[in-house]
Amino acid sequence: MRRRSFLAVAGWLATAALATLIGVAAIRWVGESIAGTPGGVLSQEEIERALASPGPTVPGAGGPSSPAAGGTGGPPSPGATGSTPAGARRAFATTGGSAVVECGPGGVRLVSWTPAPGYRVSDAEPGPDDDVEVAFAGPSGEFELKLRCVGLEPVSVEDDD
Repeated sequence: MRRRSFLAVAGWLATAALATLIGVAAIRWVGESIAGTPGGVLSQEEIERALASPGPTVPGAGGPSSPAAGGTGGPPSPGATGSTPAGARRAFATTGGSAVVECGPGGVRLVSWTPAPGYRVSDAEPGPDDDVEVAFAGPSGEFELKLRCVGLEPVSVEDDD
């Protein structure tokens, strides 16, 4: 009887471990396919490297997305579609997240924005306009990026509110 109980417990533990491994693998596979990149967030170096390359700039920047859902946000880039010549692009980062902005004929506009892990987008004004803003809220407070163009170069400015 004792041996039978031991085998039943061992079988149950093996089944539970196998089910857990399958579940973790499925979650990882679904997460990567939704985010488009392993982990779903690009580092500052990856953003700068993508901006420096002549090919597509930032994964996900050309497609629609919901910034409120915590992902990369922003409308399609006119420069990416070829309908309007693109100005200078530059990446900016805070503790709460990062943003890529572009200066063009209509002013400055947010190309994409991504909250850091544990943060969410609390507000975004993508432009194009004289200045644009994106705010990230999380455990350490709220971090805001306010940006505008000086010539065709994107720059960060102090919030005058």
